[in-house]
Amino acid sequence: MKDDISWFLIGLLTAGLIAAAVGDWRNRIIPNELNGAIALLALPFWWANGLLLWPDAALQVAVASLTLMVFCVPFRFGWMGGGDVKLLGALALWLPWGATLYLVAIMSLAGGVLTLVMALAHHLSKSVGKPEIPYGIAIAFAGLWLIGERFLNQFV
Repeated sequence: MKDDISWFLIGLLTAGLIAAAVGDWRNRIIPNELNGAIALLALPFWWANGLLLWPDAALQVAVASLTLMVFCVPFRFGWMGGGDVKLLGALALWLPWGATLYLVAIMSLAGGVLTLVMALAHHLSKSVGKPEIPYGIAIAFAGLWLIGERFLNQFV
């Protein structure tokens, strides 16, 4: 029963990440309501996976808080939007700390490719100003990559 709930919640997380990527592409905004829903859905996910309040859930909150604090720096310099930072923090609530590091690595690589493509398109279109990079796409890609590993690595 708890396993079914866990998979259902992972499905909701998947839908939320796709919605974040699509919304960020279209509007360059990831709504607070979506980030809040992703964060709050981590709570029943913890229960379905048997996490204890102490130390397991406390560690999840600590890693998510640290992730938020670290990515406030790129936000401060205008390299990431606030919705991107909140999405990272919300997603970190779902992941063990090691997977959060993996998330950041995949996100950084995907974000670098995305930035190069967007900068090239901006340059070729002879647009004025800096291109706005929908970094939520890179975050969602990294999150979906990690979700996919649950399916792909279950046989190893």
